[in-house]
Amino acid sequence: MLEELEIKSRRLSINKSTAIIDWIDYVDPSITYDEFFSKYLMENKPCIFKSNITEKWSCKRQWNLDGAPDFDVLDILFGDCMVPVADCNKKYYNSQSKDDMKMRDYLNYWLDYIKNNYSNSMSLLYLKDWHCPRLFPNAPMYNVPEYFASDWLNEYYMANPELNDDYRFVYMGPKGTWTPMHADVFGSYSWSANIVGEKRWFLFPPGQEDFLRDIHGQLIYDATSEELNDYTKYKAYDKRALKYIDVIQKEGEIIFVPSGWHHQVWNIEDTISLNHNWINSCNIMNVWHGLKKELSFVMKEVSDCKDMSNWAEQCQLILKSTYGMDYSLFFDFISFIARQRLNMLSVKEDIVSFNKYKLGFHHCIFDLHSIKLTLIDFINDMEEKSIYCLICEKQQGHQLLNKILLALQSHDTENLST
Repeated sequence: MLEELEIKSRRLSINKSTAIIDWIDYVDPSITYDEFFSKYLMENKPCIFKSNITEKWSCKRQWNLDGAPDFDVLDILFGDCMVPVADCNKKYYNSQSKDDMKMRDYLNYWLDYIKNNYSNSMSLLYLKDWHCPRLFPNAPMYNVPEYFASDWLNEYYMANPELNDDYRFVYMGPKGTWTPMHADVFGSYSWSANIVGEKRWFLFPPGQEDFLRDIHGQLIYDATSEELNDYTKYKAYDKRALKYIDVIQKEGEIIFVPSGWHHQVWNIEDTISLNHNWINSCNIMNVWHGLKKELSFVMKEVSDCKDMSNWAEQCQLILKSTYGMDYSLFFDFISFIARQRLNMLSVKEDIVSFNKYKLGFHHCIFDLHSIKLTLIDFINDMEEKSIYCLICEKQQGHQLLNKILLALQSHDTENLST
């Protein structure tokens, strides 16, 4: 029996609060989906779910041995896998140097690191961004909580296996491993569940990261660095004005990181966590604005080549390589989500998430309203940049918009007559 994801709101409010949030709520898993949707997703506000939300997860029982990683179980389950590993002591541009290792070798390193009392003389290695759920789809690990189940990003990638990608990850590493200052991919939401250990988070509300940029606009690599006190380089830095949340996430808890919030994270114990990045009707406009801003930056950077016959195509190629998404992929993404919801309205076809949830009717309408607003701005932007025919050679953008408008108009007419 599928659980229904339903909300009371009919459409996204355009008027957002401008107040800077510098606190975090602790939420009991008894909160309803609609309450979480309206209070945290729509408001783009962080929270932490209490630890009982993960207590029934298989991985919580299997991977955790008295509050520490169960290295034997991890070796049995995944020992022969190749996994991505970052060296936290080696900076690579504004991230960390990465390589692949066999899981068994990584676990042996970790055990040696513990035996050597976390010695500074050893490498500080962090297994990050491992697509474990995709690689082991039949292994019992966890159930996605209902609060995060309206997940367009993974809905799209799981329905298109030929793309060979998703945004569901496992992270694991010893005490002291960390992730530098960043915002999540595409301006997505993220949720992160601690299976073992504890993390310390610095969360910066949107706009606060500008205090942490140098005179060239580059974001600081480490938000605790003394380098910030160099006024000649970090002229915007003002310790007294900067607002952020400093919070410890304990074992079993899930933290929700809103769209566009920069953050830096440390493992303060040996830690294993699960993470999803996701997009839905509440942050799709943020995602679109981020993509639009990135293309404008690319076009400005290569403006000296504007006379090239294929300049617009080259800009899209650069955008895809640097940002991970271009306009064609974005349009394919929102078109897929829109078609799913249009089918639900026309042929009553259920939209199922993570084999456990189905979308409610009002939720479907809300999603279509958000896609409509995004699509209108998307079309306008393409027309202003004279690239509409490059992305929508057969007028697909206007065709999709018309279908959405007709579906919403029909729904509104039905409501008036009942």
